[in-house]
Amino acid sequence: MSSLSIYLQIFSSRRIAAITLLGFSSGLPLALTSGTLQAWMTVSGVDLRTIGIFALVGLPYTIKFLWSPLMDRFVPLQLKGRLGRRRGWMLLTQICLIIGITIMAFNSPLYSPWLLGMIALGVALTSASQDIVIDAYRTDTLKEKERGIGAGVFVSAYRVAMLISGATALILSEYIGWRNVYLLMAGLMSIGVITTLFAPEPEVKTTPPKSLHEAVVGPLKNYFSRSGAVAMLLLIILYKLGDAYAGTLTTAFLIRGVEFSPGEVGAINKGLGLISTIFGAILGGALMVRLGLFKSLMIFGALQAVSNLSFMALAWIGKNYGMLIFVVTFENLCGGMGTAAFISLLMTICNQKYSATQYALLSSLAALGRIFIAPSSGFVVEYVGWANFFFITFLTALPGLWLLLKMKRVISDLKQHNGH
Repeated sequence: MSSLSIYLQIFSSRRIAAITLLGFSSGLPLALTSGTLQAWMTVSGVDLRTIGIFALVGLPYTIKFLWSPLMDRFVPLQLKGRLGRRRGWMLLTQICLIIGITIMAFNSPLYSPWLLGMIALGVALTSASQDIVIDAYRTDTLKEKERGIGAGVFVSAYRVAMLISGATALILSEYIGWRNVYLLMAGLMSIGVITTLFAPEPEVKTTPPKSLHEAVVGPLKNYFSRSGAVAMLLLIILYKLGDAYAGTLTTAFLIRGVEFSPGEVGAINKGLGLISTIFGAILGGALMVRLGLFKSLMIFGALQAVSNLSFMALAWIGKNYGMLIFVVTFENLCGGMGTAAFISLLMTICNQKYSATQYALLSSLAALGRIFIAPSSGFVVEYVGWANFFFITFLTALPGLWLLLKMKRVISDLKQHNGH
């Protein structure tokens, strides 16, 4: 089969179409309980201490692995056999999100902030649950050749949805009011419901764990029964670490380090950055069809590391618009490609029987390194300066690439164990 035929077959697949729309459904609620809610509270005159406490609403996204075994064990909705384990949970969480976001619309951050906060926490909990099961569905449904493109379109749709519920929602609030903005977002969640109803079931049928004990213990036993399991966990922590480390202070660097205005940073770093990330994710997914998983991880990982050096070059050159456009485009393009490959790696690792729990655990683990290393960034910049900081972030990416090289055989053997 020719390359063109392979690409046409993948992009015309019902599975890819479903994953794209589910990416939108997954990304839409996030800003509604974080940045957009914070803006609504600020405009309404809520005090800063209360707004700060509301950051805790995002906690479910960090600890979602704690209840992911429930979503492996139980099948909540079947609708006369039409929906399986994954689509049943997807439909349930999406309906609950529509209800929750609608209830948020009819509350006031000024007059009932704590009630709104509890509702927002419930929406975030439900949104994190939707993420768990969509990640599992994507893992169970996509074939090996489709994983890269599937990851790319998912990331792209997720980012577009975040833009709609974030920046677009803020703009619309000035014209239609906050209540109508949240009602509109609740309506857009129906995209997820319709997609779930018509999405294909995974071709390979698996039996859910027979007990909750098996749903909790089984994923760990299954994972650690493989060769190189501990090294793989270390790779998951290290692969995006350099990219994430640089990202902790990118905005601060552009404003304070090279003195671009906040408006310039917003337009170029956020606007052009988003477009570049989306293009990078889709390009990375498309290239993976030909390159395969290992080569993609290695090449895209190396590009991620090199892209950090472009910030070092900008620090040397100083304020230069052409260089800013190049740096932002290059860094986000490489980051998008690396993300597509990394998501494909996580999907390949997971066993279908336990994919909800395994994917939730592995993706939470991926954030672990970033959480621990990020607080040091400001101290490092004060001590060594901006240019040297970005060189250090480049060095931070190298151990992950070295470990990846050492694990070539393990990654090549992964598909024997993932339940596909």
